[in-house]
Amino acid sequence: MIIQKLRTLIFPTLFIGFGFLIGQIQYTMPEETAYHEGTWIQWPHNQLYGPWYQDDVEPTFIAMTDALQSGENVHIIAYNNTELSHIMTVLTNADIPMTNIDFFVHPTDDVWVRDNGPMFVYDQEHNLTILDWGFNGWGGDTPYSNCDIIPQLVSTDIGVPLVDLNNMVLEGGAIEHDGNGTLMATRSSITHPSRNPDLTESQIEEYLTEYMGITHFIWLDGVYGSDITDMHIDGFVKFANSNTIVTMNESDLSYWYVSPTDIEILLNSINSSGEPYQFVYLPLTQNNVITSWGNNLGYKGSYCNYYVSNDVVLVPVYDDPNDDDALDIIQEIHPNRSVIGVDVRNLYEYGGMVHCVTQQQPIQFIPGDVNLDDNLDVIDIVVIVNLILNGSADNFYLTIGDLNHDDNIDVTDIVMLVNLIIGN
Repeated sequence: MIIQKLRTLIFPTLFIGFGFLIGQIQYTMPEETAYHEGTWIQWPHNQLYGPWYQDDVEPTFIAMTDALQSGENVHIIAYNNTELSHIMTVLTNADIPMTNIDFFVHPTDDVWVRDNGPMFVYDQEHNLTILDWGFNGWGGDTPYSNCDIIPQLVSTDIGVPLVDLNNMVLEGGAIEHDGNGTLMATRSSITHPSRNPDLTESQIEEYLTEYMGITHFIWLDGVYGSDITDMHIDGFVKFANSNTIVTMNESDLSYWYVSPTDIEILLNSINSSGEPYQFVYLPLTQNNVITSWGNNLGYKGSYCNYYVSNDVVLVPVYDDPNDDDALDIIQEIHPNRSVIGVDVRNLYEYGGMVHCVTQQQPIQFIPGDVNLDDNLDVIDIVVIVNLILNGSADNFYLTIGDLNHDDNIDVTDIVMLVNLIIGN
């Protein structure tokens, strides 16, 4: 009864201001900074690149798992049972607690779960749902048949319903969204014929509106063939929140092969309310990235490809003089989380960084359950009161405690919660 009352109160307000989009939006995707149930990782193995690969990149995955496990669940996909045993051994040897770590055994082609893994959204009843977009190995550049079906397998594993969207190819790293209706992406990695030859840009936007709640699109042209991803947006842009974009300065964007036209579009972006974004600029590495065994890759590294979890922010680092500057800037952006550098030098040789190998699973929450104990009770009222008095709240509190969806936690939300608890 309480849940039904919550739905009656909340969901009609979700679509106020969207006008003609009311009938089109069926699902919404929470921002990365919203509270997580856990993080998905596809563990590296030697099936694709050869017998040295796992040794090269596994320390990155051990470090990420260690950093994440204290604040949320870590869901690890192992290639087979032999690999599962290996993973459990290396984590145990690293003295990593296993309480919040679980394992799923499915063959994978590679580690890039951001691109091929499940994307989690909420339906209109606020039920967690997995979107299964098509995945074709970045336009057929690499083997992909195992990774393409991971969302289906995860859906079965965890009992979360799946929406089959294989008519459209979409990689998670190809999109950045601000949690407030705005999406930024490059055409080179989404609308290009290598991905969606039978869909127009307008049709692609209709998919993203209906299944992710996107109402405002910022398209950069990108550069097809600039790298294996064809210029994924998450390599050089990150939404810190609904009014702040993290990126590089103009010189570094040019180094990243972002065109002058795209730079102008990016730096003059407005959000879904028509307001200009604020910008925070991260450096590139000072030097070209050199792997742990001394291979000079011949190009610099980006810090924009970081991942925000419940308690920590995982930032790619490269044993470079600019590492500390980047960590300090990101700590200022996310003051309520601990910023942790993760060495990605070896992983970077294969085409990605931290954000590329992580995928968040939001919580299945009850709006109003501010302390996340699966109950609506007086404790939630106390927490909301404290948040109001303290004048601050994490994003997940704003999402869950903002019952009237006015982007504030105030006395109105307390009144609504009291009425829900007493059954009025």
